[in-house]
Amino acid sequence: MISPPRLDAVPKVTGKARYAVDVRRRGMLYSALVRSERAHAMLGIIDTSRALRLEGVVAVVTGDDLSPLFPRYGHIIPDHPILALGKVRYMGEPVALVLAEDRYAASDGAELVEVSYQDLPAVMDPEQALAEGAPLLHAQDYGVGDRSFEEAHSEPRSDNVCHRVELSWGNVDQALARADLIVETCTDYPMLYGYAMEPYNALADFEDGYLKVITTAQHPFMVRDDLARVFSLPLSHVRVTSPYVGGGYGTKSYTKVEPLAAVGAWYTGRAVKVEFDATGAMLTTRADSARVTIRSGFDSGGRLLARDVSLTLDTGAYADNGPLVLSKASNRSFGPYRNQNVRVRGRAVYTNTVPSSSYRGFGAPQVSLASELNMDQAAQQLGIDPAQLRRRNLIPPGERHYPGKRPMDADLAADLDLLLEGLGWEAPCQEGQGIGFGVTASDAGAYPVSTAAVKILPDGSVLVSTGSSEMGQGSRTALALIASRELGVPLEQVAIAQSDTHATPYERTSGASRTTTLTGLAIQRACAELLSRLEMAAAEVKGGPLTEIKAAEGMVVGPWGDVSFGEVVRGWFGGNLGELAATGVVRRVGELQELPPFWEIGVSGVKVSIDPDTGQVSLLRLVTVADVGHAIHPEMLKGQDVGAATQGLGAAFFEELVYDGPQLVNPNLVEYRVPRAKDMPPEIVTIVAERGDGVGPYGAKGGGEGTLNPIGGAAAAAVGRAVGRWPDRLPLTPERVWRMLRGEEN
Repeated sequence: MISPPRLDAVPKVTGKARYAVDVRRRGMLYSALVRSERAHAMLGIIDTSRALRLEGVVAVVTGDDLSPLFPRYGHIIPDHPILALGKVRYMGEPVALVLAEDRYAASDGAELVEVSYQDLPAVMDPEQALAEGAPLLHAQDYGVGDRSFEEAHSEPRSDNVCHRVELSWGNVDQALARADLIVETCTDYPMLYGYAMEPYNALADFEDGYLKVITTAQHPFMVRDDLARVFSLPLSHVRVTSPYVGGGYGTKSYTKVEPLAAVGAWYTGRAVKVEFDATGAMLTTRADSARVTIRSGFDSGGRLLARDVSLTLDTGAYADNGPLVLSKASNRSFGPYRNQNVRVRGRAVYTNTVPSSSYRGFGAPQVSLASELNMDQAAQQLGIDPAQLRRRNLIPPGERHYPGKRPMDADLAADLDLLLEGLGWEAPCQEGQGIGFGVTASDAGAYPVSTAAVKILPDGSVLVSTGSSEMGQGSRTALALIASRELGVPLEQVAIAQSDTHATPYERTSGASRTTTLTGLAIQRACAELLSRLEMAAAEVKGGPLTEIKAAEGMVVGPWGDVSFGEVVRGWFGGNLGELAATGVVRRVGELQELPPFWEIGVSGVKVSIDPDTGQVSLLRLVTVADVGHAIHPEMLKGQDVGAATQGLGAAFFEELVYDGPQLVNPNLVEYRVPRAKDMPPEIVTIVAERGDGVGPYGAKGGGEGTLNPIGGAAAAAVGRAVGRWPDRLPLTPERVWRMLRGEEN
């Protein structure tokens, strides 16, 4: 463990001092950040003297104070400093942490900290960052933070490319040479903010060599790993809990604000709270913007012969999850289509902007915009119905469209037929109206590692423990339903304990639509083991051969009749006490050996109407198909699908983070426009396709992200058909559509 500086050795207010008062272990401290006013600069003197004289301010922490620690974090590439270390790389980067007795003193103190900068040239987009002679954001190699991501490694570099991906099979050049038609599509996907209802916050306490953090993180075990490295602590000495996430959508994946709270607690010996407003959250993370170019070759009958894909993601100032987002975007860029010739070249590029991270859909929305528009444009040029073109090329069930990956576990053509019927595709549209749709398949589920514990308590009630996080997606309900169904006990007798690295079993992540499928599978296995233990306990307590004893439906049945689970527990322990427990484990073996654990299917479409005078797009109908194998809770699933599609509509028509030079100009919820209730279409159709073709409980597979993925392409196609010109960028704001109507902009 790294010890904090001795308080009595630090002089007050002079030199490098950061303490204003002697710190004794008392109540919680509040914090405020001093953020960089430059996009790219060397840090000069950080003058904290005025702040430290302010009543209520206890301490100010800067990067210089973190020298005893490993001062950076990052689960793939540990390139992200907790506080700026000698250099700032985006406007809004944390430079100093002011700690005070109340939030008002902390805020006032932050305004009194003076920072000097020596400006460096900034690169605000990938084009600038990749230009010859561009200034380097990161000259050194930071190594690899997490080697379990086999496809995402940091390499020594002399440019601003954070990560590269190249994958291919077949011979793309030969296939394109013999194609009857080559269609090239280039699109731009916007920079987005994942607007969770609760912004980032964390509370940390460091005492007697143990660090305790309460946070809104989606992945508490991965945050624990980062924090243990920062302080050189054993994993057993770091406890991270996420009792409430308040919405995540991927943006609360991995480590975000927890190191700030932790170093504050380490430095002062008191509990420290860090909390952001929406602006602070927008300056913490965002989704990658993307430019994607797809060249596809078709024969005269519309058979896809080859796809050549080039994609560039703007990953911002630090890597965060950018390398894995790029890898997933690359895997998803060529679509769910039969294709013997594929080439994908992708780059995630450092720029002097807010770091990007995971976002619902995980690279699929960025690339499916180009992929699906490319199919629509090809259908137009070939004179083939775009639905029929897709049917001719969609991967059938059981066929492997990505070498080395799991075969397709869905009937995509049947899903498309359900969608088209819901959209009324065959019916003609009125003038100024258009219909668009798309199909995607994402390699979801992340890495298949999950552990769950299930207990029968003396009164017969059930406690399920899992490291997965409840983010509002309904995992507590879904997982409780699985346990209730497996054990045959009423749902109201089942409780779920989640997201505590000291008290719940290991769960690597809560993302990639994996929880119901993989955590549910672990719970299912734990329940099976628990039923066996109940049978053995009943045989010991009641007597009789084990072969004649069966535990099911909340009872243990034997030669002596029926007894409840609770009676067995009480009898085995000899009183109204004790519990029987079992653990279920999911690993990458057997049916989960092939990755991905499942393909998450996206099948969505929209019908729109356009005002020719203003370019305003009105949504008339939204249709989604949830191909989830088995719906554990159908109504909750439908809510997830509509929510995901709504986020897709946000990117399609409203949302975009905008930079003016180095300045993010709309980091607030007034100018950053998200969909509102009045923006939703009057007709929303959610279709659930259950075919039992997943690896999860009862044939389930993941949902909740899929319907977002094709929405951008569907919206662009719908507007394109209404306007008579194909768009090439989102969002399709009224001004942009108005210009398209007049031939001024694509």
